[in-house]
Amino acid sequence: MVNNRLTTSWGAPVGDNQNSITAGSRGPTLIQDVHLLEKLAHFNRERVPERVVHAKGGGAHGYFEVTNDMSPYTKAKLFNGVGKRTPLFIRFSTVAGELGSADTVRDPRGFAVKFYTEEGNYDIVGNNTPIFFIRDAIKFPDFIHTQKRDPKTHLKNPTAVWDFWSLSPESLHQVTYLFGDRGLPLTWRHMNGYASHTFKWVNAEGEAVWVKYHFKTDQGVKNMDPELAAKIAGENPDYHIEDLHNAIEKGDYPSWTLYVQIMPLEDANTYKWDPFDVTKVWSHKDYPLIEVGKMVLNRNPENYFAEVEQAAFSPGTLVPGVETSPDKMLQGRLFAYHDTQRYRIGANFNLLPINQPKVPASNYQRDGFMNPSTNGGGSVYYEPNSFDGPKEDPNAKIVPFEVSGVADSVSYDSDDHYTQAGDLYRLMSDEEKTRLVNNIVASMKLVTLDEIKQRQIEHFYKADPEYGARVAEGLGLPVPEAVK
Repeated sequence: MVNNRLTTSWGAPVGDNQNSITAGSRGPTLIQDVHLLEKLAHFNRERVPERVVHAKGGGAHGYFEVTNDMSPYTKAKLFNGVGKRTPLFIRFSTVAGELGSADTVRDPRGFAVKFYTEEGNYDIVGNNTPIFFIRDAIKFPDFIHTQKRDPKTHLKNPTAVWDFWSLSPESLHQVTYLFGDRGLPLTWRHMNGYASHTFKWVNAEGEAVWVKYHFKTDQGVKNMDPELAAKIAGENPDYHIEDLHNAIEKGDYPSWTLYVQIMPLEDANTYKWDPFDVTKVWSHKDYPLIEVGKMVLNRNPENYFAEVEQAAFSPGTLVPGVETSPDKMLQGRLFAYHDTQRYRIGANFNLLPINQPKVPASNYQRDGFMNPSTNGGGSVYYEPNSFDGPKEDPNAKIVPFEVSGVADSVSYDSDDHYTQAGDLYRLMSDEEKTRLVNNIVASMKLVTLDEIKQRQIEHFYKADPEYGARVAEGLGLPVPEAVK
């Protein structure tokens, strides 16, 4: 008899594989969720040696310059003082493809920035989309499995992709974004970047606000026709890497203007959307974009492996003045990213030149594989101590926040996965809608089960009846009676 019960690797039954254990519906995530930790830790070690996700990419050096002083909102020094410059390194990437995959496939693009600040490194690790497919990190390994190769055929599996999406309706907003024009950016220089998650900014007085980051390309958003993208994929699979390199080499330095949306802390309890749900956006009418500064890329790497491949990012690489939020996807990434870097390039990844802060790092971490440092020399190697070793800085402590609720595996309070996806569809021109529907139909035609297609059509229909009806028509399937 086949045991169809989901278990941990040690055979214990799993009670909930869809929701992390959190303190209340909003979180934060509890470290006692051993199933979540095991699932993420195992997932982080599934590929050797390339990244599990974002394997194919390119990068460049540059700087960030403040154009609007943000000290009223955050004490993070890189955002304080007009004219303040901070060196940085950025890595762009596709998400699902391997190292040899084509740059011009339909896929979100990674957008990861490492700021070398005077208070240590600060990473903003996002995509070219302001949202994501899922909102709980416990679902991430399963989602990425559908984007990778089938373990039997070793081929990409559209049936798995759409099966997962159709059973995870929170993905609808991102699916609509991905299959629209912005799913195929012309180049990395012609796309926006987003941290996607909500973070907390804290100023010198200890006052806090919620914040979202938006990098707007100064080159203008430009996208690629699917036929041209497919042609280039066959002729020059490294098209985006080549474009960025050549632009910088000839002095055509790409730039982005950084904006933030700022929300008062108390609004999180009353806003029409949960501000920590990464499948949702905040309305720009409710929280307008505020300019912060300009990012300029002006220097190519000298060695691809040493700089681009060994660059290690994490949304948990923070500086004073920037803190996390209860976003469940973010909470999982805080663990997963540093963990995967320790596996991929070793426990001492922050000692590699591309990852090393520009200020001295003083701590009690010692040893580990490939440690090129003095390993602390003969200095004191524990804390607390009586020998004047490095001590805590009380100013770096987080601002306390209240946590309440019953510890349980629970979802977000809202299951409205359709309004914002429908709003995005209705914002599109007639031509954009047609291209969106055609792209979706072309992809879903490869799905082997009509049941999956029908389930996904229901989601499109709930977002907008025209949206669902047009996809159904393209696939030669009826609009389900249940949602008419």
